[in-house]
Amino acid sequence: MQPMINVAVRAARGAGNIIVHHINRLDRINVEAKGENDFVSDVDRMAEDEIRALLKQAYPDHAVVGEERGGTGDADYVWVVDPLDGTLNYLRGVPHFAVSIALKYRGALEAGVIYDPIRQELWTARRGGGCTFEGRRMRIAPRPSLDNALIGTGFPLRLHAYHDAYLGMFAEVFRRAGDLRRSGSAALDLAYVACGRLDGFWEIGLKPWDIAAGALMIREAGGIVGDFAGGDGYLDTGNIVAGSPKLFADMVRTIAPHRVEGIRA
Repeated sequence: MQPMINVAVRAARGAGNIIVHHINRLDRINVEAKGENDFVSDVDRMAEDEIRALLKQAYPDHAVVGEERGGTGDADYVWVVDPLDGTLNYLRGVPHFAVSIALKYRGALEAGVIYDPIRQELWTARRGGGCTFEGRRMRIAPRPSLDNALIGTGFPLRLHAYHDAYLGMFAEVFRRAGDLRRSGSAALDLAYVACGRLDGFWEIGLKPWDIAAGALMIREAGGIVGDFAGGDGYLDTGNIVAGSPKLFADMVRTIAPHRVEGIRA
């Protein structure tokens, strides 16, 4: 598995170089709206093409599923790629975004890489092999509850039907947490939980490429990742809760009253 992680690291760094190279040329980048508050740029596509080329060169029989170029998971090994998580931050010049690459084998997460090209910070994880940040083994912060915790989240701006439900969840967490953060990059939020910069995280309606690598990192750092019912359906529903075992259980209990019809666990 380590050779595969090494290839993913090279791919992430290659994509990061493209992203940083264009950051001072934002006025010349072609940007399209994929939907409400959802954008894609030529840089997203170039970064994903770089990742795909390196992965396919090393492993031509593997499948690649990416945010911008699509793809199918019709193979035992499937790479799940977000070439630029935090596109809106990037397009506004906010220096907080990341490259996220995960590997699944027969449906199970096996490896993950998250790379912040601005800070040049690198997280990696291997199933059964732990999570590392800049080469150092990570253990999740042992926060026992929401009380005084630093929690990350993301606003479901495009999911209008769930605004009230989310605001209910937010209010319950806000009453007890020490503070909350909304950074605009779920991949980095999850990486930050894995290395202790955040104590926990929750969000509604994410995509597999947003969370696959970060979810494995948290699990390998000793934390728990689950859906809003505490189960393991988060990659299917996009609804995710993450933190230390006790904090995770507390968060699931806290947001549970605000789950509404249509929000699958």
